[in-house]
Amino acid sequence: VQLQASGGGLVQPGGSLRLSCAASGSIFSISAMGWYRQAPGKQRELVAVIRSGVSTNYADSVKGRFTISRDNVQNTVSLQMNILKPEDTAVYYCNAEGVETTMRRFDYWGQGTQVTVSS
Repeated sequence: VQLQASGGGLVQPGGSLRLSCAASGSIFSISAMGWYRQAPGKQRELVAVIRSGVSTNYADSVKGRFTISRDNVQNTVSLQMNILKPEDTAVYYCNAEGVETTMRRFDYWGQGTQVTVSS
């Protein structure tokens, strides 16, 4: 299973970005897809996760500004980020948990995409 993330970049404070991540490979089912971020000198933290394509959970710092969504057919997850702040600057990683066609569980990470919020 591979995860390919895209959509990072440089944006001014107050701006918006949309991250996307596509999962491909020998996927039987995906139970959860999410986004995490890691700023310099800090631990990786949860940003948002969507489970079973319906239930969502957000970090308090992004509630009301970020929206996670998933396409269960395409096995993609997106993160719409609005009203971005300098403290949102980080490398963003997508994550997927599920079961492969071999019936083995998986928990994979994408390669990370840089988001920089600066004027």
